[in-house]
Amino acid sequence: MNLLARRLPYRLLIFVDTAVAVLLALASMTEQPGLHWGAASVLICCLPVAVRRVWPVPAYCAALLAILLALTLQVNRLMVIAVLALTIYTVSATRPVRRSAIAFVLGMLVAGGALLAEVMGVPRHPGGWPDPVFIVGTAWLTVGASWSLGTAARARREFAAREAARQAEQAVVDERLRIVRELHDVVAHSMSMITVKAGVAAKVLDKHPEEGREALRAIEEIGRSSLVEMRQFLGALRSPGGAPESRPLPGLADLPSLARRAAEAGVQVDLSVSGTVPDSMGLSVYRIVQEAITNVVRHAAPAHCRARVSVTDGMLKISVVDDGPGKRVLPGEAGGHGLAGMRERAMMYGGAFEAGPLPGGGFGVHATWEIP
Repeated sequence: MNLLARRLPYRLLIFVDTAVAVLLALASMTEQPGLHWGAASVLICCLPVAVRRVWPVPAYCAALLAILLALTLQVNRLMVIAVLALTIYTVSATRPVRRSAIAFVLGMLVAGGALLAEVMGVPRHPGGWPDPVFIVGTAWLTVGASWSLGTAARARREFAAREAARQAEQAVVDERLRIVRELHDVVAHSMSMITVKAGVAAKVLDKHPEEGREALRAIEEIGRSSLVEMRQFLGALRSPGGAPESRPLPGLADLPSLARRAAEAGVQVDLSVSGTVPDSMGLSVYRIVQEAITNVVRHAAPAHCRARVSVTDGMLKISVVDDGPGKRVLPGEAGGHGLAGMRERAMMYGGAFEAGPLPGGGFGVHATWEIP
């Protein structure tokens, strides 16, 4: 019934309820065609079923009154129990458990008392339970099952709503964490390059002004590029619709320029890219290589670095190895946000990540994951 409610439009559901009410009335009149009170009374008894979705609680109260009326007129008991079961289902599926439980207990008392009063004079079956006990027990079992189904449907609906809200909140958190990670990579790389270039400019500006101006121009270029990227991410934080900038995010095509900037900061990068990397993974690959090279610039320059990106047999492999000192984490960094960010990017695709000093000297960063 709950699946039917999710699939059918609201007006169609009301039409279905009306049809069920008419069928119940027709079935009751067919089984007892000689009743003197007429079809109108039967339709009145079944009317709560037709309006149970529009007014759940009033329809249930009307069903309780209809029980008294129907049993007084000696209508079919099954129709009375069906009307009560259908209306209590709607109440339990749309109202808090406490309120629906009160309505359920009230319905059990009214239905049980009315049925007992109506069948008290019926004789027992030989060797069996008395008819009043059987009839009241059947009514209570049917109404109780309907109330339980409605309560379960309401609980599932509330759980689904909470889960959808939790997933929406988690999506927002994940997106903000992604933006924070991107900002960290942008700022860390640009500031490392700017710091190195500023130091070069300060040393050579007096004796070699052209080289100093070249370093200042590189600082300006790096700063402008970083500002554009930061505007993209900050714009995404301000508006759910995305970033106001139309410039594409960096990918594999930007790795050569990354290597050139590192060379200007004293780190010679031997870059190699082989195989086809999906566009959806280009940004993650770029950020891992960028962060690894930034760490070399920050902690090992001047040094030589080998950066490899390859795709073989459906596996993407990233390797950035340098010949500088093995230490990478500065005192107080507690593991380094850059290494943690690279690990998160690899884990995002179900991959593996390793980083640490090499036995023969230097430092290596390795990330691998499977391409679907």
